[in-house]
Amino acid sequence: MVIKVFLASSSGSTAIKKKQQDVVGFLEALKVEYTQLDIACNEENRMWMRQNVPEDKKPSNGIPLPPQIFNEESYCGDYETFFDAKEDNSVYAFLGLPPPPGSKEAVQADKAGLIVENGTHGEEAEPEATPEESTKEVPEAEQNGDAHEEEEAAEDEEVAEEGAEGDEEEEAGDDEGHAGEEEEQVCKEEEDLEETQEEEAE
Repeated sequence: MVIKVFLASSSGSTAIKKKQQDVVGFLEALKVEYTQLDIACNEENRMWMRQNVPEDKKPSNGIPLPPQIFNEESYCGDYETFFDAKEDNSVYAFLGLPPPPGSKEAVQADKAGLIVENGTHGEEAEPEATPEESTKEVPEAEQNGDAHEEEEAAEDEEVAEEGAEGDEEEEAGDDEGHAGEEEEQVCKEEEDLEETQEEEAE
């Protein structure tokens, strides 16, 4: 990809000359390869530049002034947009070129990529706990929940059996009490019968 800078070598405007020098000087400082195309001495260059600057980027009179910057056939911008990109450390993006490793623009791009990818400001996500670590963090009572439930069920059965045995002993005691009462009643009847017989004999 070749960066094309359209200039006017014989321009009578001091402002235009200064803008052209700023663009060229900054590109050389960044060691960006570019080609200068003079529109003052080459009518073909001037016509190509005017035709390929987008309509919404042209001034009100329809005639764009140099410097105008292209990446091959793609329009990059004029001096004002180049200056804005320079202030934002985004000249390579403005030119449509990948930033060199270690440059401010490359560092900013890496940070932006991390923010978009992780949703954080470049912070590393905490590693997920392994199954073994997860098991260690779970209390023993929760890990052995089934065993505790079985022990409680066994205890409930023992209590129920003990209660049933107690009820049987109580019933047996009641039966013995009734039997004792019946024996006392029989004895009393026999005594009354003997007394009656003695009275009759007298």
